[in-house]
Amino acid sequence: MSIQWFPGHMNAARKKAAETMEKTDMIIEVLDARIPQASRNPMIEDLRKFRQRPCLKILNKADLADPKATQQWLDYYNAQKDVTAVALSCKKPGDVAKVPGLSIKVAPHRGTALKPLRIMIMGIPNVGKSTLMNALLKKRVAKVGDEPAVTKTQQRLYLGNNIVLTDTPGMMWPKIEHPTDGLMLAASHAIGSNALIEEEVATFLADVLLQRYPTLLTARYGFKTDGIDGVAVIEGIAQRRAFRIKGGDLDLEKAAHTFLQDYRSGALGRVSLETPESRLALLASYVPPVSLSDVKAEDDEDEEEGDSWQDRRR
Repeated sequence: MSIQWFPGHMNAARKKAAETMEKTDMIIEVLDARIPQASRNPMIEDLRKFRQRPCLKILNKADLADPKATQQWLDYYNAQKDVTAVALSCKKPGDVAKVPGLSIKVAPHRGTALKPLRIMIMGIPNVGKSTLMNALLKKRVAKVGDEPAVTKTQQRLYLGNNIVLTDTPGMMWPKIEHPTDGLMLAASHAIGSNALIEEEVATFLADVLLQRYPTLLTARYGFKTDGIDGVAVIEGIAQRRAFRIKGGDLDLEKAAHTFLQDYRSGALGRVSLETPESRLALLASYVPPVSLSDVKAEDDEDEEEGDSWQDRRR
């Protein structure tokens, strides 16, 4: 299943972000620590690099992620030019209190009365941008919800200490290139529920956890994982929880929903769905799908080469 989700307001948000970035000193990009690279919007990276703005990458929900994998991601991002990465939970005041100081270090030439530090907070839907804004300002200034794309317009707010924040709507990108990214995003609730089938997403998630964290599945649901696949995990949850529909058949839809909620809430334990190593393996194995337009373009090139060869023969 290939998942794509790009509501109309996100296109307007992208254009507005491009305009605002010109008058911004640095970017705070909020990522999901469980899927840092899958939750990175390539459009944000392109806009940032075009304007040559430094970036503080916040790996949010670090309390839900595998700490070993998170450290690998921190090492990966901190090795990049103009990037500082930190792992934290935006729900913990002590973690959020570190952000202003880190931001000043990222852009040390700003942060005075004459030159306030202008920060744009960016990221995909439901990674915790609004939670971060509210925690920084210690009051509710941004809507927070369990559904993606709650924030739909920019807002500019003064943090104090000569720092100005611009909160932006969560932005997806028009085409998710890697199907597994779409599934990881859907499992982590960054994509609207109308764009996915929960049973398929839950089966994908179960397959990943069988490979990476089988003992957590056993601890949570009480069945052994040897020799089973993702479908069997969902069936096992339905049996263990006595989820049945009228007639007695297993209610796999309810089991899938429960499983996804357990992952999202951290009830399964601390898990990460990708590492820098697994990301490299994904990119190495990826073969882009061939479209009809690509085939036609190749045919046209072959015809042109053929004509040139005939001309040369003449």
